[in-house]
Amino acid sequence: MRRKEFVLLVGPSAVIMIGLLVFPLFQTVVWSLQKVTYGTPGTFIGLDNFTGILGDSRFREAVLFTVGLTLTGLVLKLVCGFLIAVLLQRVGRLRPMFLGFLLLSYIVPTVIGATAFSWLFDSNFGGLINWILQHVGVSDPPLWFADQWPNRLMILGNIVWHELPFSILILLAGLQGINTESIEAAQIDGANWFQQQRYVVIPALGPLLGFISLITIMDGLRVFDALVPLAPSAVSLHNESIMIYVYNIAFAAGTQNLGVGSAVSVITMVIIAILLVPFIRQTYREARGA
Repeated sequence: MRRKEFVLLVGPSAVIMIGLLVFPLFQTVVWSLQKVTYGTPGTFIGLDNFTGILGDSRFREAVLFTVGLTLTGLVLKLVCGFLIAVLLQRVGRLRPMFLGFLLLSYIVPTVIGATAFSWLFDSNFGGLINWILQHVGVSDPPLWFADQWPNRLMILGNIVWHELPFSILILLAGLQGINTESIEAAQIDGANWFQQQRYVVIPALGPLLGFISLITIMDGLRVFDALVPLAPSAVSLHNESIMIYVYNIAFAAGTQNLGVGSAVSVITMVIIAILLVPFIRQTYREARGA
């Protein structure tokens, strides 16, 4: 392909990417160094936004909550996704039906799915979970919306319920692409089912597990809309995610400080980059080895 043709084909896409990604990112970094409110030009204040945020205990709690939620959800989605994918691989003709049923939670808009999920814990809307707990001997069900840890469990359950189908679909596709001869060879060597999964199947799924981890970490650190119906008292319960913190600081009435909100966004990008380093490094090593 000639250079002129390459420029004509790639140029429009590059311009759009710069306009939609690079420029907003640059503006976010600029605002993070300024004091900015709506309707007024920004005033340069250096790193004051960052020092103020890092000294804010509320922000540190939001970071710990979000990172803990993301990593716990990642482990559950990888383990449960793998086990369900293995079961679906053995279903046979009924696999499309089960897979379609599992994908329903993934295609539902996040805020709508979270609202419906919260009704399982709300006695005003049936409260199926509370009803089950009462019938198994728990006379006083947890206060899912008013206590810190019950609320965290509910949020975690919703995130896993909503995003687990993605892991299942990716891992099921990976399982179908594994060479059966390798598994048969392991069986001949006397490996049991767990040893076959550990030494043959899981290493073969390594790139896919890394891909799922990348997507899950990026989505987990940006969790926002699910917490609106699930954690209406997020601030008082210390269950405030980083994005909820940004919204409250930068957009909620009475604050509207775009500079501080932009600084939090920059810090969030740094946290995402730190958490993604091990997975990117592993993917790079596997690509070089291939």
